[in-house]
Amino acid sequence: MLACLTDYLSLCRVTAAIGYLFLLLFSFFITVYTACFNGSCQVLDSCSQATDCGPGLYCGNCPALGKSQPFCTRGQAIVPTSIVGGLPFNKYSWLMTHNSFSIVDAPSLQGVQRLAFYNQEDTVTNQLMNGVRGLMLDMYDFNGDIWLCHSFRGQCFNFTAFQPAINTLREVETFLSQNPSEIVTIVIEDYVHTPKGLSNLFLNAGLDKYWFPVSKMPKKGEDWPTVNEMVQANHRLLVFTSVASKEAEEGIAYQWKYILENEAGDPGVKPGSCPNRKESRPLNSKSASLFLMNYFPSYPVETEACKEHSAPLADMISTCFKAAGSMMPNFLAVNFYMRSDGGGVFYDLDSMNGQRLCGCNTIAACQAGAPFGSCKNITMPSSSPMTNTAGGFSGSVQFSKSASTIYYPNQFAIGFFSIPWMLFLL
Repeated sequence: MLACLTDYLSLCRVTAAIGYLFLLLFSFFITVYTACFNGSCQVLDSCSQATDCGPGLYCGNCPALGKSQPFCTRGQAIVPTSIVGGLPFNKYSWLMTHNSFSIVDAPSLQGVQRLAFYNQEDTVTNQLMNGVRGLMLDMYDFNGDIWLCHSFRGQCFNFTAFQPAINTLREVETFLSQNPSEIVTIVIEDYVHTPKGLSNLFLNAGLDKYWFPVSKMPKKGEDWPTVNEMVQANHRLLVFTSVASKEAEEGIAYQWKYILENEAGDPGVKPGSCPNRKESRPLNSKSASLFLMNYFPSYPVETEACKEHSAPLADMISTCFKAAGSMMPNFLAVNFYMRSDGGGVFYDLDSMNGQRLCGCNTIAACQAGAPFGSCKNITMPSSSPMTNTAGGFSGSVQFSKSASTIYYPNQFAIGFFSIPWMLFLL
């Protein structure tokens, strides 16, 4: 009798295990059948590879916020002039990358291990294609040339050097030549002492033909020319230097004569506070009509950027808006710009441009030619970024290799092998 009971219990366990396995398989196939894939997934949808996500999205995650499973994340900006055009340049908000050249996995050209912080994850060309329109570049005299370095004490070393600056400037020239309606701004942290070094550098890179002349820059906080006027005149490259004397010597605009700027590094991310940088005039000054908002910590950490670019960024934009006398930032400078919990810097830029250009909560709701405040009825988060007629780019967004798109194993394998108690049933 006992043996029969034992056999019966064993049979029950086997039957239960088979039944559970059947339910697991059924659930898995239902999930696969209903899941989005092949470019149909939208923002915050689960994904397993880059091609699952729609145009302008990539498959990533944000463990810093407890979001370890991959989901589709914004990776491209809506170019605001493609929705509402013809306004003065200073009426728009643009994405700027901090230390645009300091790229994860950038090879050392000096044959030594580089000792420097990294701030971005893809090439300058890719940044521009993803909607970045402002570049922060640190330029130094080095090895008889001008190099991009992430260094200290005003000197470039072989272990802090990235590449000759002309390489990156040629990327900018290629982008401008291929996209004749786009405008790019370069802000130089300037350690170049070679006479006429910068002006010759831009000339040799072929960028002089796009140069916005200092003589045409507003000096007393007036509006800039309209974006249409800038495009028609081919004045599509704005360049600023941190050295005041170069405005008279080389015709390169002194940054803080034209731009208001908050403090960079940790002071610029402190909640509830938006102090001006010491070189800048007070943020509520009316003597300059461009506002550069820095939002990045002193020590960049890739994995924390998605958390930084969530709610704290939106709060800081509001804080700086008030500190600047209700002036919306024209440039938003960040590290690891694609990292977020879904929409990140792109949603915040959409919001800024929507409010200032058409009175809507996002530029995606703006309607070209419609009265201010006439907004399309859309839901947030939006799906993929809108296709732009001017400077719009589509396709899967990719990181460099060390920050590559995140994949995860087959769901069934995870589910099956994470249930060790099934062995007990058998």
